[in-house]
Amino acid sequence: MGFPENIAVMGGGSWATALALLLHRNCESIYWYMRRDDRIEDFKRLGHNPAYLTDAEFDTDRIKFSSDINEVCSKADTLVLAMPSPYFRDHTKKITVDLSGKYIVSAVKGIVPEVNEIVTDFMEREYGVDYGQMLVIGGPCHAEEVALERQSVLTVASREIELARKFAALLSGPAMRTVTSTDVRGIEYAAVLKNVYSIASGAVHGLKYGDNFLAMLVCNAIREMEMFLNHAAPCSRQICDSVYLGDLLVTSYSQFSRNHNFGSMIGKGYSVRAARMEMNQTAEGYYGTKCMHEIVKEMHLEMPLLEGVYSMLYEQVRPSQAIRSIGATLT
Repeated sequence: MGFPENIAVMGGGSWATALALLLHRNCESIYWYMRRDDRIEDFKRLGHNPAYLTDAEFDTDRIKFSSDINEVCSKADTLVLAMPSPYFRDHTKKITVDLSGKYIVSAVKGIVPEVNEIVTDFMEREYGVDYGQMLVIGGPCHAEEVALERQSVLTVASREIELARKFAALLSGPAMRTVTSTDVRGIEYAAVLKNVYSIASGAVHGLKYGDNFLAMLVCNAIREMEMFLNHAAPCSRQICDSVYLGDLLVTSYSQFSRNHNFGSMIGKGYSVRAARMEMNQTAEGYYGTKCMHEIVKEMHLEMPLLEGVYSMLYEQVRPSQAIRSIGATLT
């Protein structure tokens, strides 16, 4: 028996489009929730997302689009959540459909703002979804490279490993290999932290501190991540696995990393406000930094890299000063 049919992609951005492309190739049809009717009409007319990953072609006859989130939630058995975390509650607060019997797949690489919860915790508390029915998708994987059909790996995690295997099969293809895990919470938190550290790596690039310094920063970042994960989501994990270290590396170095590019602009002298306005897409790490700062403060943990990025983004500390402070802690 395969994964339940009637899968819906929730979101209209680049990551949602990349995941829809993978599912579109392996499913007879999919539902797709997008907020804007004009984007849906343009998508149907052009055969591709008019705003993101425009080279990725779709057979729109096999896609059931809707801007009504409740219509999609009522018809789909599985919801693949791929909205940017800052806008996650704006979308989900419209939901009146009972989600407790649905399968929820989180591809959200951030914390739910205001409540400071990872998506699975939020969906369990707010919508009564059992943890056994939830999955998460982790990297290392950029949406742009999925669309370009470059060799990539995705990690699918669920407490029920057989469920993870069944959904992973729907994402697999000639250029996409999938692996599975049971570390749901750890992968969710790691996806948030790697974006924070990517902003630091971008600032290092913008300040022209060099590759030696950057290598030290990334080595310390993975250790800091491991410390936090062992505290917040203890389990037996290998921090060098691709979903942790690999995702951190690609986010810290890639030209497609919006968090790296955001940090680079700040390092080059852009104000935080100007860098945010310049970005055409959401830099999840900006929001994740604040949420993680508050979570870590409650846990009474010391995370100097996280705090250095927080000081740069939210306390008006000059990037050169913030990175020097981080540098003083590197070993």
